[in-house]
Amino acid sequence: MTRTRSLASGILSFSAAAVLALTTAGGASAAPASPSPSEDALLPSVARLAVNSTGAADYWTADRMEGARPGDVLAGKALATSPRSNPATVAKGKNTKVRASKAKAATTGSVTHIGKVFFTMGGANYVCSGNAVTSRNKSTVSTAGHCVFGGPGQEATNFVFVPAYENGQAPYGKWTASDLYTTSEWTASGDISYDTAFAVMDRLDGDLLTDVVGGSGVAFNEDRGLSYTSYGYPADKQYNGETLKSCAGTATNDTVNPAFTTQGIPCDMTSGSSGGPWFIGSGPDGLQNSINSYGYSGSKVMYGPYWGDSIEKTYRVASRS
Repeated sequence: MTRTRSLASGILSFSAAAVLALTTAGGASAAPASPSPSEDALLPSVARLAVNSTGAADYWTADRMEGARPGDVLAGKALATSPRSNPATVAKGKNTKVRASKAKAATTGSVTHIGKVFFTMGGANYVCSGNAVTSRNKSTVSTAGHCVFGGPGQEATNFVFVPAYENGQAPYGKWTASDLYTTSEWTASGDISYDTAFAVMDRLDGDLLTDVVGGSGVAFNEDRGLSYTSYGYPADKQYNGETLKSCAGTATNDTVNPAFTTQGIPCDMTSGSSGGPWFIGSGPDGLQNSINSYGYSGSKVMYGPYWGDSIEKTYRVASRS
């Protein structure tokens, strides 16, 4: 049996019945998005998790940030039990691109829009990677689906984004989340092909996130097999999670589980890099088109979901919230 490496080594199992119970229980922490006429067509693919941000920034002391477990340990069982869907089931719609947002305060040439995501789930503290993306609300961050939802009763709390994190420092502050959005395919069955989420952040000192740190452009329904550069904060083995790292290469299909619609690029990043962005081309200035999701033991390949229709709809609902 193929084993996942530490990047994806142990999520909580999903149960369709339990998810149904969750969504009908009326809990405030996992409420469906409120529809509006312009978004009715988008909502079937989107799940919203409401977050209470009170005290979240203060909760994340330097010690708690340092001691947070890499969130990649939340992905393994999802990978093991992920539906083996025909690639045609991942809907591919019209090719869409949204241009980047420029920052007012960020230093020219610095990578300010990528950072760490910290959250609590199931009573434990975790860390993932994330990226500020251009959006209508100027407050949206991309990350992995398993960094916001780990199964029924396992929704992220104390969720914050720390852009440009380095060696314990938060040069642009700790941004708390008001809402988390992911695909219904992820919340219903942990389908690894849809392992993407978008967090909507609160204002900080009156400012909107991408006004301060900028926001990457995004692209959906692109051709497969493109060249990418991925980023993240790996913390296992030769890494310590304190600085931003990257990988680059041409994407190929997952041959271990060919029924997945994911793609992989050459990469040895480990736990902590989960949720970090993939950019088309070289460097961090391209359009984001996936995230770090999982890898296999002994294989230096990082896999990410294909950003098709469902993930695009999730982004658009988050962007408009």
